[in-house]
Amino acid sequence: MSADAAALPPAAAAAPRRRTSPHRWLAPGVLAGASAPLVSITLRAARGELGADPIAQALNELGLVALIFLIASLACTPAKSLVGWTWPIRLRRMLGLVAALYATLHVLTYVVLDQGLDLSAIVDDVLERKFILAGMATFLMLVPLALTSTNAAVRRLGFARWKRLHRLAYIAGMTGALHFIWRVKKDVREPAMYALVIGALLLARAVAQISTRLGRGRVAH
Repeated sequence: MSADAAALPPAAAAAPRRRTSPHRWLAPGVLAGASAPLVSITLRAARGELGADPIAQALNELGLVALIFLIASLACTPAKSLVGWTWPIRLRRMLGLVAALYATLHVLTYVVLDQGLDLSAIVDDVLERKFILAGMATFLMLVPLALTSTNAAVRRLGFARWKRLHRLAYIAGMTGALHFIWRVKKDVREPAMYALVIGALLLARAVAQISTRLGRGRVAH
């Protein structure tokens, strides 16, 4: 025994050393990154630096950030099943909530600032412009996902029903990408890229599920 250990009280000398998580920086890092676009939009709006149409610019940026974080949340499960990474699963709920937050800000900017809370005009817009309809559908799917993102919701719904409900996230991703494609109309390269990524994630999920079922079938036999 070393002299330092001998000098310690018995309880302190015998106490095991706590292991710190190698990924303890992930959640704070995601929160910092998630807040950066909102801070940037807010500061530029206050300085009058959002261009000739600041409301449209804010709408575009908030919607894009929402879609990016939604895609990031969808990538967590394939990352575990196909690559073996477990750390993204720890961030999946947070990423989904950030996506829902930015989608809410996107919709509020449209409803309050763009349409001035004119419900009749909003309804007409939704019915007449398909990209608005796709965007609203995406938002309405994200709302129940955000509201049932807690452990208490999982217990209340039961894991099987909760899991089925949260598959809406993939549909929301597709309608979100469709909203983006229909919004830009002409140069669809950027929204098409996001749509391809979502399609790849859906394919990866399907491959993982098929592999799991085949593995269970082999074990059963």
